[in-house]
Amino acid sequence: MLARVVENVYWLARYIERAENTARIIHVNAHLLLDLPRGIAPGWLPLVDISGSRAEFDERHPKAEERDVVHFLVADLENPGSLYSSLRLARENARTLREILPTEAWEMLNRFYTEFTRDLATGLAKRARFGFLTRVVESLQTMSGVLDGTMNRNAAHTFLMLGRNLERTDMTSRIVDVRSAQLLPIETPELRPFENVQWMSVLKSLSAYQMYRVAVRARVRREDVLEFLLRNEQFPRACLFCLNQMEQALRTLPRSEPVIGLLDGARRFVARAPLGTLEQSVLHEFIDGLQLHINEVHNGIARTYFPTPHVSGVQRLSQDGKKQSQRQTRLAF
Repeated sequence: MLARVVENVYWLARYIERAENTARIIHVNAHLLLDLPRGIAPGWLPLVDISGSRAEFDERHPKAEERDVVHFLVADLENPGSLYSSLRLARENARTLREILPTEAWEMLNRFYTEFTRDLATGLAKRARFGFLTRVVESLQTMSGVLDGTMNRNAAHTFLMLGRNLERTDMTSRIVDVRSAQLLPIETPELRPFENVQWMSVLKSLSAYQMYRVAVRARVRREDVLEFLLRNEQFPRACLFCLNQMEQALRTLPRSEPVIGLLDGARRFVARAPLGTLEQSVLHEFIDGLQLHINEVHNGIARTYFPTPHVSGVQRLSQDGKKQSQRQTRLAF
C-alpha cells in the first residue's frame, strides 16, 4: 500500500477523533458551569488550553468570553484544531481514500459534513448548542463504528488504529493536565467541597464516568481518576490502553522495531509514575513528559512509513510540531 495512502488514513482517524473530543469537552463544560457556583466556575478559557491554541486565541480575542471561545473551537477555520477544521480535513482525507474505504463510510462522512456546515450557524446559538454537539458526537461515533465494522484488516486499518489511539492518548493527557490544574488549584480551599463534581467532569469529558464507576466502585477521587484515565488497561480512552493497542498494531507492520522502542518508552513512563503522590505541579511536569513521548512516537511513525513532506499529497493542518516546541521550552524552566 502506498505511503501517502496510509498517511491519509492515519490523519483521517486523528481528525475524526479530534473532532469528537472537541465537541465532547465543549458539551461537558457547559454542564459543569451549571453545577458550580459562579465565583469558582472555571469559565471557558481552559478549553482553549486543552486544544493547545492559547497563543492564537489571545492574539485575536482580548477577552475569553463564552461566545468567542465556542466560536474559536467550533467554527473558526483559521484555528487548525477547531471542530470545523478537523471535519473539513477528515473529509478531504477520506475523499482521497474512496478506493479503499467502505462506500458507506465515505457517504456517511460526506453527508454529515454537509449537514454540519448547513446547521453550523444555528448550532452556535446557546439554546441549540446542546443538541448540535450531541449530534456531532453521535455521528462521529457511528462513523468510527462503521469503519471498524466494514474495513478489511489490512495496512489501512492498522494505520487507522494507530491514528485513533495516538490522538486519544494525546487528548486524554491534555484533559487530565488542564482540568486538574485549572479546576482544583491548591491555593483555593473553597473548591474542596466541589471536588467530586469537578473530577466527575474530567471523566465525562472522556465518556468515562460510567466505566469508572464499574471499575472502581467508590466515590470519585483524584487519585482513582488519574489511575483510571492514565493506567487502566481496559478503558478504550485510557492512555496505557491506547499505547498497548498501538503496539499490537505496529507488530503487524514491517520495520516497526524502532517505533515500538519509542512506544515502550512511553508505556514505561506511564506505568512507573507514582500517580497517587504527585502534587499538581509535578503532575503537570509528568504530563509534559508524556506529551513529549507521544510526539516522539508520532515522529517515529512518520519517519518510518510516511512520504517526505514535499511529496505528501494531503494537507495536514496539525499543531503537533508547534505544541512539542512549546512543551520543550516549558520543561526547560
